[in-house]
Amino acid sequence: MVRGSALGRKIAVRRGERGAASRATVVGPPRFPLRPRALVLSEPLAYPRNMLTNLAIALGLAQAPSPAPTIDVAAILEPIRVEHDMPGLVAAIIDVEGVVAIGACGVRERGNAAKLEITDRMHLGSCTKSMTATLAAVLVEAKKLAFETTVGESFADWSTDIHADWKPVTLEQLLTHRAGASGDIEPKLWARLFESSDAPRAQREQLARSVFGMAPQFPPGTKFEYSNAGIAIAGLMLERAADQDFEALMSAQLFAPLGMQRAGFGPPGTKAGIDEPRGHRSDGKPVGIGRGADNPPAIAPAGRVHAPLEEWGSYAALHLRGAKDGGLGMTPAAFTRMHAPPNDGLDAYAMGWMSLERTWGGRVLTHSGSNTMWFCVAWLAPEKGFGVLVAMNQGGEAATKAADAAAGALIGAWTKRAEVPR
Repeated sequence: MVRGSALGRKIAVRRGERGAASRATVVGPPRFPLRPRALVLSEPLAYPRNMLTNLAIALGLAQAPSPAPTIDVAAILEPIRVEHDMPGLVAAIIDVEGVVAIGACGVRERGNAAKLEITDRMHLGSCTKSMTATLAAVLVEAKKLAFETTVGESFADWSTDIHADWKPVTLEQLLTHRAGASGDIEPKLWARLFESSDAPRAQREQLARSVFGMAPQFPPGTKFEYSNAGIAIAGLMLERAADQDFEALMSAQLFAPLGMQRAGFGPPGTKAGIDEPRGHRSDGKPVGIGRGADNPPAIAPAGRVHAPLEEWGSYAALHLRGAKDGGLGMTPAAFTRMHAPPNDGLDAYAMGWMSLERTWGGRVLTHSGSNTMWFCVAWLAPEKGFGVLVAMNQGGEAATKAADAAAGALIGAWTKRAEVPR
């Protein structure tokens, strides 16, 4: 872990990217970082104080019994967007019911006047992983499979093609990155997947067969290695258990019940016009709709969901209240299991969430997401009943700093609201 930053040395950044040489031959966009950077705020950042005070007052009033309109936080976000030179930035504060404050600033595409709106769909990258884990928990509750279901059981018809060391690997080990799957997809396979016109499920089958044909990278359960391939295989296990494609399963079992009517997969928008935000590479150049705008559908369970922030907020609110109230037919125990890292001392990573202690939130859940052209981060404090979500339409180091500043500002405003007289 690398600690410290220009922002008061109050940030710790989880790093894990392989060198550029290992990606030089890959066709298509740069792949997800080996471990997406999860910005770890040790304390909320004060930015800027007068605006935070005004927002805290508004939030304090919003906690009164009478209904209050959703609060606009665009004025907090705009200076952060300008400072870090992001094309667009949108962020929200949520409670257990959903979004209580939200704002957007900037544009959908550099060089285009179309403004970024709070209703625009943002690419959520690896924040998809907790959604895949949640879908798994829904199917476990429905007894379609168990977290202890093994690769050997799920892929019994592939038995002769699976290396023996893969057969005892469980769904839970795949979801927590302890299965032995490599953190880097083999370049030739990646190129084939990127160029493939096969259906997403067929692509995942191709990926799984390639992975299963060799021994795990390490004995399962003995090491943590962040792996998009492992999550893709977990998604394929869910498809097989329910006999339905992953994308359709997610839409039916998660999106629809949570009112996420505009959530979907891949880059948002169409080629016809700038009807949704465009992703931008770290150098600020926009990326048009097409294959170069996202990673292959094969790894949709690991990171291809897009959604408006309010809808993402509905999902995040489920996890704020889940360990107390349950939800989507799941018991509180199901959420507790998803949120708790395995008791193995290997890593703080649970099922799609990092579980950390913070003075401002107690035990908090966090994850970031990026396909290198977008960046987002979620911070949830279930013990305090609130969270913040931040997303922007550009990837890279500047985006991680902008996300941290925005998250810190909103966390600071929320925690300060307790000082507001009622």
